[in-house]
Amino acid sequence: MVFAPGDRVHIVRLGTGVVREVRNGGRYVIEIKGRTMIVEGSQMERAAERPGRGTKSAPPEPHSDSSATGAAASLDLHGKTVEEALAALDIFLNDAILAALPEVRVIHGRSGGRLKSAVHKRLRELPPVRAFRVDPGNPGVTVVTL
Repeated sequence: MVFAPGDRVHIVRLGTGVVREVRNGGRYVIEIKGRTMIVEGSQMERAAERPGRGTKSAPPEPHSDSSATGAAASLDLHGKTVEEALAALDIFLNDAILAALPEVRVIHGRSGGRLKSAVHKRLRELPPVRAFRVDPGNPGVTVVTL
């Protein structure tokens, strides 16, 4: 079976994640629960789409937020170093993708611009990010379309 970046996959004993990158030799970079790993294609199966009305769903993952989908729609990076912010951004986007959120907001602030430029650089590197823009009503927020 062939997978593409953005596909939801299930790996026995590890759980369900998202394909981030396709490698040579039938290997894939997979992100599961905020962790990235390389997995052979033969160890994976296509995961069911997000359950809809009337379908049985898998048990919820242990880390969940207070929202109904299990993922927040915004991330506040105030007070974080660039390294901490990028780590938090990766986990946040992974959760948003797994929750099938179409759009999220990243609050980076507008003074200095170090966080903003680091966030924008990271967003350009991620295949699941379809687009992003600075919120016209608040230059300290970036709106990300997944």
